[in-house]
Amino acid sequence: MNILVVGAGGREHALCWALAKSPDCGTLFCAPGNAGIAGVAECVPIGAENVDALVAFAAEKSIDLVVVGPEAALVLGLIDALRDAGIRAFGPDKRAAILEGSKAFMKDLFAKYDIPTAAYGRFTDYGEAVAYVRAQGAPIVVKASGLAAGKGVILCETIEEAIDALGAIMRDRAFGDAGDEVVIEEFLSGEEVSFFALVDGRTALPLVSAQDHKAAHDGDTGPNTGGMGAYSPAPVLTPELEAEIMQRIIGPTIEGMNAEGRPYRGVLYAGLMITGDGPKVLEYNVRFGDPECQVLMARMNSDLLALLLAAADGRLDGAEVAWRDGTALVVVMAAEGYPGAYQKGSLIKGLDRAGGIEGVTVFHAGTGAEDGNIVANGGRVLGVTALAATAKDAQAAAYQAVDLIDWPEGFCRRDIGWRAIDRESSH
Repeated sequence: MNILVVGAGGREHALCWALAKSPDCGTLFCAPGNAGIAGVAECVPIGAENVDALVAFAAEKSIDLVVVGPEAALVLGLIDALRDAGIRAFGPDKRAAILEGSKAFMKDLFAKYDIPTAAYGRFTDYGEAVAYVRAQGAPIVVKASGLAAGKGVILCETIEEAIDALGAIMRDRAFGDAGDEVVIEEFLSGEEVSFFALVDGRTALPLVSAQDHKAAHDGDTGPNTGGMGAYSPAPVLTPELEAEIMQRIIGPTIEGMNAEGRPYRGVLYAGLMITGDGPKVLEYNVRFGDPECQVLMARMNSDLLALLLAAADGRLDGAEVAWRDGTALVVVMAAEGYPGAYQKGSLIKGLDRAGGIEGVTVFHAGTGAEDGNIVANGGRVLGVTALAATAKDAQAAAYQAVDLIDWPEGFCRRDIGWRAIDRESSH
């Protein structure tokens, strides 16, 4: 089968890496891809949001399945255009992708179908939003409703911080059109976890949990990023909690989306808070997480292509997925200055040495090739991923690999996986 993966990040490298292992995978393309993806797929210089060019390419190359990585392409309607052209595709259509494209829609869905989440208000008027914050008090959470590349959520300790956040989003347009509407939520205490399920419109196949590290620096300090590392499984998510999440959150979401005339197909990624009152949904993403996808693919012991085809074709009923034992952990290496301003074009050496460590795979996120060398051309640049028997062993292997990479202009957190390691050591 000819496969096209759409996207250019670490998530897409992990997907290509896993798909390439399938016995049914013929020619594998990635648009636009990156320097690491070029090692497992043929990269095509078409942007992920260039819908017309992607559809034309898929038709020209007789692509049997298109796997769409980034949320912006899904919200834009790439799946719709592919299906209209008779091309099979994995991911939600535009009507279903609104689950991530509009936090306001998502919260209203939760309210309508009794899906546990934080209390909230939604606002397009700055004055009304400020009045709501003053009435609710702090701590409180302010979110841009639209797509903001994982950075549109601001945790506010005081009322003043919340009003500043509203000003940045609604008046200063810090996130552009994504801030046309804001969602203001009660602050939930507990432990965050990510949970993934494949959905075919009717049936949900649970995958596994992961936990990511959003803050830029050690000890969960510094600005929020798209993710500085992750590990899977997340020890906080017991089998009992997983069953509760499937019954109270994932199942009602699929039923609710069907009732709204927006049947969901693709991967559903739930960001959850495990509170004293049980799991509550913080947000939905309509694609694999990045960097969570890297640890999921490292652990997956089933044919990814077969699973994605089953989801796209409505055949998940009865499907099963196998996982490797142990823990997978990814450390993100980012360009100095990220998530603020950073330089592009710095040289990265030592990747072969790092990838030579047992259980380690280095996934590329923001890389390019120049004169036979690998250079950084993004904020998050590499995802150094290790699979080992324990979280502690996976962490040790990942940082051993990180230390073999010669890239003075890069940085990483040094505490990825600390919660899982703390739990291991206390048992």
